[in-house]
Amino acid sequence: MPVSSDVETDPDANAESDADAEESKIDASDGLPINELFYSLQGEGRLAGTPSVFVRTSGCNLRCWFCDSYHTSWEPTHAWESLEDIVATVENYDEADHVVLTGGEPLVHDAAVDLIERLSAAGYHVTVETNGTIHRDAPIDLASVSPKLSNSTPTAERDPAGDGEWAERHDDRRIDMDALTALVEDYDTQLKFVVADDDDLPEILDLLDRLRDAAAVPVPDEDVLLMPEGATRERLADTRERVADLALEHGFRYTPRLHVDLWNDAPET
Repeated sequence: MPVSSDVETDPDANAESDADAEESKIDASDGLPINELFYSLQGEGRLAGTPSVFVRTSGCNLRCWFCDSYHTSWEPTHAWESLEDIVATVENYDEADHVVLTGGEPLVHDAAVDLIERLSAAGYHVTVETNGTIHRDAPIDLASVSPKLSNSTPTAERDPAGDGEWAERHDDRRIDMDALTALVEDYDTQLKFVVADDDDLPEILDLLDRLRDAAAVPVPDEDVLLMPEGATRERLADTRERVADLALEHGFRYTPRLHVDLWNDAPET
């Protein structure tokens, strides 16, 4: 099983107030809102199976209805941790030389750049898992970018916390071509799409066409990963076979959700 730190989250501490939720970035002096900090296996993407320390921040500028880290977005909880304490906790896991900064959306926080710089200086390989709507200048080793398709919009029928109040804001924000293009141009990038069924492929192909037209660097098919939608073993059983077939049909990579296969929907995995 994964190994957790002793971060204690405060359920009353929101990473974003209602006013902050309208902003794309959050400023903080020398700390981050940490929802989880734990040691596990990377479950997704080209580094799947790699022992890694996960630093999960709270707060997000989107609200995907299927979000598998609900308490970083819909009901954000966290403990504010200094960057010094975060790095010290990471260093306690002697076995790992990979760190995954994830969320929520970690790049909403200005201090994320300082954390990445400190981790890089300490010799860690740093993956940043991001929705692709914010670009930061930082020593990121792998930008794991998951652009959100229309299948992520929390419509009234799918909203886990209300009646679709976030749907319009989410839909307006979920694709930022300038930020997405800059991420692809500046970093080693994998594009990880959450796929539920065949209906998602035309949207993915259209977005890739737009990105390839805009970017000054190639966006090869081998950097495009299709990941089955599902935060439980039961749901993955419904989606993964078809998503694997779609990857074969289009020449894209298929990525599993290894942590779900191993530990289902347990926290800190």
